[in-house]
Amino acid sequence: MESDSDFTTSYFADLGDESALTPTLVREAALALKRNRREFLQWRSTGNMIQALAKVGENWQDPDYRFRKLIRKKGPDQTGFSAQTLDRGLSSFFDQLNRDNLEALISQEFGHQRRLDGMSTNKEERFTDRSAIATGPELLVHICAGTLPNSTLTNMVFGLLVGSAQFVKCGRGASFIPRAFAHSIYEEEPKMGACFEIAEWAGGNAQFEEPLFAEASCVTAMGSDETIRSLRDRLPLDVKFLGYGHRLSFGYVAQEMLEGFLASETVRNAALDVAAWDQRGCLSPHVFYVEKGGAIAPAVFARCLAEELEKLQKTQPRADLTPEESAVVATRRSLYELRAASDEGTRLWSSEDSTDWTVVFEADPQWQTSCANRFVYVKEVQNVEETRRHLEPIREFLSTAGIAAPDERVEELATAFARFGVTRVCPIGRMQSPPLTWRHDGQPALANLVTWTDWEQ
Repeated sequence: MESDSDFTTSYFADLGDESALTPTLVREAALALKRNRREFLQWRSTGNMIQALAKVGENWQDPDYRFRKLIRKKGPDQTGFSAQTLDRGLSSFFDQLNRDNLEALISQEFGHQRRLDGMSTNKEERFTDRSAIATGPELLVHICAGTLPNSTLTNMVFGLLVGSAQFVKCGRGASFIPRAFAHSIYEEEPKMGACFEIAEWAGGNAQFEEPLFAEASCVTAMGSDETIRSLRDRLPLDVKFLGYGHRLSFGYVAQEMLEGFLASETVRNAALDVAAWDQRGCLSPHVFYVEKGGAIAPAVFARCLAEELEKLQKTQPRADLTPEESAVVATRRSLYELRAASDEGTRLWSSEDSTDWTVVFEADPQWQTSCANRFVYVKEVQNVEETRRHLEPIREFLSTAGIAAPDERVEELATAFARFGVTRVCPIGRMQSPPLTWRHDGQPALANLVTWTDWEQ
């Protein structure tokens, strides 16, 4: 990737030339990060860190902030997402990066606002005369997957909250937004920014990763299940590992939401979930299961969803695809066009003269994994029990269920899906915008990163 004159050369990725890296440089960078942590991070209180991060978040919420403007200008070429998709996706992240949310996260994870600063005791611990302190990893390494930025930015925020130096390894050509975020921190708080390194190379590069892992205290990774297994096997035994593999998400629409204004709002929200990050994330819906018996039939819901995706294409256009990606969409469309010609239970709507969006309705509720890029299925079901039967083949991979249902049914549905293995339930329209306090894949957000010390008095 060519170097970007809009960034000063602070990180490896700013060099724009992977060939300049050597195993020795990677190891020296890891050692320098640990020195910087001892000098610049260990003394900072949690309150001080939250204040600094909230200021960075406030900067990014300004549409005229120079890094936001830079991403609107150069982000489409660097990431493949349209400027509108980037703007909406980053807004959903930075709107949450404020003092209230960060303090709520600390309380949720540690039960005390000063748990990272010194021995602290909450109400429950007083009964057993105990105190505890949580200590973050000395060097936290993030192995990032793909070009979706929000999960990487979240990990970077979490690492700072627990006081860790961080080495962020992006895939080739995928460091632009994490780099912009690190530079924005450096600009606001140079000493915090000096506790990051941002680099990019193809995954599985042992000559760089072995010296890095040898210095790491904890490694987080996102990617395919194969990637996660490979990384786990290559790490030293004393290095903590948090791996997040392949996950699938879906939506569920109750029949009560298929009338009048509620139906229109549900369709709009469903379209936003499909369009967010062009349906490329683990939280993106592959299928919307729609209950039969409502004022409009599930097939009509599918047609309305197609109309809404056509509108969104004008205001939030999908990224251009490679010829190979376009061929995958076109091939799958052809399959359903043939099926729809002979099967009354199958219908297809798609963008004209492009692969911008596709909606397939099937009366058969069997699970189908989408090919992404705004290709979504709508399937009709009788109830949640039937839905769970058809989700059984992918049960171990389930992540998020987006639900549209009346208030009196939401808790029942959420509990039913939770007991089936879903780790996050949210309203349709927010599937790709999890809160900072979200427990990723059902695991604690911060508590898994730290080492706890109990003091029995």
